[in-house]
Amino acid sequence: MDKDEDNIYRAICAIKESKYTVAFTGAGISVESGIPPFRGPGGLWSKYNPMLIEINYFRNNPRESWEMIKKLFYDFLGEAKPNAAHYALASLERKKYLQSVITQNIDNLHQEAGSKNVYEYHGTTKKLKCLGCFKQLSSNEITFETVPPRCPDCGGVLKPEFVFFGEPIPAEINRLSFNEAKRADVMLVIGTTGEIMPASMIPYEAKESGCKIIEVNISKSNYTDRITDIFLCGKATDILSKIDMDIG
Repeated sequence: MDKDEDNIYRAICAIKESKYTVAFTGAGISVESGIPPFRGPGGLWSKYNPMLIEINYFRNNPRESWEMIKKLFYDFLGEAKPNAAHYALASLERKKYLQSVITQNIDNLHQEAGSKNVYEYHGTTKKLKCLGCFKQLSSNEITFETVPPRCPDCGGVLKPEFVFFGEPIPAEINRLSFNEAKRADVMLVIGTTGEIMPASMIPYEAKESGCKIIEVNISKSNYTDRITDIFLCGKATDILSKIDMDIG
């Protein structure tokens, strides 16, 4: 058995022995669905101006912001479909080997793959809120034919329910996510570099609570040499599919 196979075997044993396993996912898990990461060379912020989703800029310039938001988050990213890694996590949940997913992603792909217990730390593109009357709507109810889209009740500007730059993480999702980390005795850290605060602190919270960290990444992250117990280097689709298939 080579080192990679040994590490996967160790990961499977840890998951089987775990009473509460949590997955913590980042942009890397969705790359194979055609969604590039936001940061780094070739990232979306090298092509689009992130200031357009800064909350105060959005409030003052909703039409300009929405032109980018519609193009990027609803026309382009809205076409993405779950990949084998998303389906593998949903399968592990059905088999009772995985209790929850905490995701930094706003693409809804975990839910589309069948995961039920998902904590969307940065929110979602699938819901919108009126800045006037605070009515919540599904994105499926909006045509986006004109921007900014407006509330059917009061005419106020609608804002996607994901966290903009300059906005705090909603207190309830922050509390729930860190509670999941504290409960976990195994955490799968998948496709994240560990650079974005405060989300990046979630695996550290798990580790401090005695959790074993299994990291799945194509290269080393900020976690690898600090808190990772088992490092599985490779594509999330390949590694998670193998874990799901071999775990029984």
